[in-house]
Amino acid sequence: MFKRLRSDINCVFDRDPAARNTFEVLTTYPGLHALLFYRLAHGLWKLKLKWLARFISGFARWFTGIEIHPAAKIGQRFFIDHGMGVVIGETAEIGDDCTLYHGVTLGGTSWQKGKRHPTLGDGVVVGAGAKVLGPIEIGNDARIGSNAVVVKAVGVGETVVGIPGRKVNPNTDEQQKRRAKMAEKIGFDAYGVSQEMADPVEKAIYSLLDHIQVQDEKLEKMAKSLAEVTGESIDMKLPDLDDVILEPEDPEQAAHLKKKSD
Repeated sequence: MFKRLRSDINCVFDRDPAARNTFEVLTTYPGLHALLFYRLAHGLWKLKLKWLARFISGFARWFTGIEIHPAAKIGQRFFIDHGMGVVIGETAEIGDDCTLYHGVTLGGTSWQKGKRHPTLGDGVVVGAGAKVLGPIEIGNDARIGSNAVVVKAVGVGETVVGIPGRKVNPNTDEQQKRRAKMAEKIGFDAYGVSQEMADPVEKAIYSLLDHIQVQDEKLEKMAKSLAEVTGESIDMKLPDLDDVILEPEDPEQAAHLKKKSD
């Protein structure tokens, strides 16, 4: 028991740089308190003392703000950072070395009995506010981004972000070159995505921009060929993206902009 407690305390030091000493961790970390209450309640649950187990888990929820069903299965070196609002359902299973942040829900999507909560592999990290729902499997070392809603299985080492959750992959050299080229051309930059990850929506946008660019080049060649045949040039000036101004709702502001443009 003391060996497991020492392991739980050491994992706090490994994952929270704010932790200063063992006494502080033991007395002020609700994530550790919730885990200790869970260990007790889980042992009672296995001894068929289910009411007492539920009573202790209910007290732990009041005391820590973290709700862990005593029937859930949790591995070694589990860490809940901050913890308020974390909910772990009855049939949830969590592997070793997992980390959950505040507001995380490991919930179900059905009222039917049986397996209805997610299974997390080893080394999984679930960001603040994320919801992992249903009897799905989250592979080892997977990452769930903050506020993501995940209802489909996640593979080993994959990262999922967004609502609904979608997988993101490391950037390739080609994607980085394309981003730099388009940013230089039209001032577009990747939005809300780290340098290590490429968002799938961003990828779709760049694909559309590449398609438009190819079409522009074809039309330009057609216009030159037509001008050589007819002797008349086709010259149409397209507005710059920076020149696009939305019509303001304030009439005075609209009149001021119109006067300025005239």
